[in-house]
Amino acid sequence: MSATYVRAEVASFAAAPVLGVAAAVAAVLTVFSGRYGFHRDELYFLVAGDHLAWGYVDQPPLTPLAARLSTAVFGDTPSGLRVVATLACAATVVVVAAIARELGGGRAAQVLAAACTAVSGFVLAVGHLVSTATFDMLAWVVVCWLLLRLLRTGDRRLWLAVGAALGVGMQNKYLVALLAFALLAALLATGPRDVLRGRWPLAGAAVALAVALPNLWWQAAHGWPQLTVAGGISADDGTENRILFVPQQIVFLSPVFVPVWIAGGLRLWRDPALRWARAFAPAYLILAVVVVASGGKPYYCLPLLLVLLAAGCVTAASRPRAMWPAVAVTAVVSALISLPVLPPGEVGVVNAVNKEQGEQIGWPELAVAVDQAWSGVPAADRPRAVIFAQNYGEAGALAYHGAIRGLPAPYSAHMGFADWGPPPDSATGPVLLVRQVGADPVERHFTGCEGAGHVNNGRDIDNEEQDAVIVLCTGPKEPWSQLWPSLRHYY
Repeated sequence: MSATYVRAEVASFAAAPVLGVAAAVAAVLTVFSGRYGFHRDELYFLVAGDHLAWGYVDQPPLTPLAARLSTAVFGDTPSGLRVVATLACAATVVVVAAIARELGGGRAAQVLAAACTAVSGFVLAVGHLVSTATFDMLAWVVVCWLLLRLLRTGDRRLWLAVGAALGVGMQNKYLVALLAFALLAALLATGPRDVLRGRWPLAGAAVALAVALPNLWWQAAHGWPQLTVAGGISADDGTENRILFVPQQIVFLSPVFVPVWIAGGLRLWRDPALRWARAFAPAYLILAVVVVASGGKPYYCLPLLLVLLAAGCVTAASRPRAMWPAVAVTAVVSALISLPVLPPGEVGVVNAVNKEQGEQIGWPELAVAVDQAWSGVPAADRPRAVIFAQNYGEAGALAYHGAIRGLPAPYSAHMGFADWGPPPDSATGPVLLVRQVGADPVERHFTGCEGAGHVNNGRDIDNEEQDAVIVLCTGPKEPWSQLWPSLRHYY
């Protein structure tokens, strides 16, 4: 055993109260899971789940697979789809409590860490919806917990488990590679460096590569389209992401938790008893620099904030009179912002803070508007007619809500929909187009275009599809097979 390691004793895991907190947040998420409707991304995942593959242009396969399994078991509804998100959120709560335990937290600290995680705004938001961020958050905290356990015990065989967790995370989102980079750089800078020596780290890396390889192979075979997507996100939102980085670090968990996670970072850095874990403090700073420099989304740093929060809860647990009222206040505020608590017509109150709330409203109304426009297509022309959506949200909504109304399957050249094929060249028109206001005027690729309606969600919610344009064209200017490359877009 290397002298670097100190086999610190840890308290017993507070299983009953921690699992109670996890069950409570799962119950809340379940109650509100069907309150509004599907999110635009969820509608996309439903269709992607019907086209299972080892990869997609904008993501690895895990989230669409999870969507497919959840709806197959629990039903093709928002509540059925979101069971997997609820379970992932509850698991995240338990793992953060386990992280607090690794960092010297007793029963009170573990329960506090679980509670702070459960009521945090971003955690509730991604726990309510099925998204890549939902499973990414869980993968990151699992990697952190396993690495902390490895560092505390000195059991290098745990590199195999770390590698497996990284590989699974890569099958969901490549961002977990940023975590690996930040932790590796921090370990090299602050130690313990000898944990990186020997065959076990290499074996762990091999496991990670083996688990992630099918999707990496798919991306390589298709020219690494995800790099194109990532570049587009950075180009479109990079400046805004940099400006909002610090404010969003403050609000992601809760402004009242900021002193706790700052204290946790300082504790990791300064406490001699945690010298083996001090790399996690600079790892957060390294990750923050990378995210800001690349124009990435500020929430990429959230899982490491949860580690710092867990470290801070070990100290904060000694002040229950201050912390538990803060947890209660955070729970109320986070629920209002992150969950569909308000009546649908009042979502505008919180939409400016969390725009994902508004993206769960208006999809049935979009299908109704398209159905009304479709009724203007003569019955004799419908066998050759096409419904074409500008983005994956519209296409996903029409695939789900449109099918209920008897509309034909939509086509789109956005993201994965482009890979699922253009209409046949025999579909010479008419073409019913749906696009956002201010979006690329796709009508230029078609002939005889006239306005056929617009979308109104009926609640005056300013989301991305409110007032979307519906246009009826006589047909495409060239066969779909030739037109498709010009129509394809990634952002």
